[in-house]
Amino acid sequence: MNLLFLCVANSARSQMAEGLARQLFKDNAKIQSAGSNPSMINPFAVKALAELGIDASKQYSKSVRDIDLSGVDLIITLCAEEVCPVVPAKIRRLHWPVEDPAGKGVTAEEKLGAFRKARDEIKQKLEEFFKNQL
Repeated sequence: MNLLFLCVANSARSQMAEGLARQLFKDNAKIQSAGSNPSMINPFAVKALAELGIDASKQYSKSVRDIDLSGVDLIITLCAEEVCPVVPAKIRRLHWPVEDPAGKGVTAEEKLGAFRKARDEIKQKLEEFFKNQL
């Protein structure tokens, strides 16, 4: 299976989904993430994944325009309050609206808490999805 996680900036939700899915699916799937307006991976996303033993330090933001969609089996969009990227390809899609943790909280601990919440929500959805794939 070839999965692509999409959001706008490819900095938080889709990056966490990529790291979590790689851990869950191991070598049984090709996992990618991208955004319609990529920026850079949020350090709080890296930290939230590290708490689960996932090293996302080598991950980076990518544009959906740079992804070869010909082999993608499923696109999972993670946008909630913003407009999700549209990919003009006939690929199966799922939409998991997850609130963007970026910009939430004032202190570092509050910000990390928002990323943990998003991470855990994505993790739960991925685990349910993985069970249904077996």
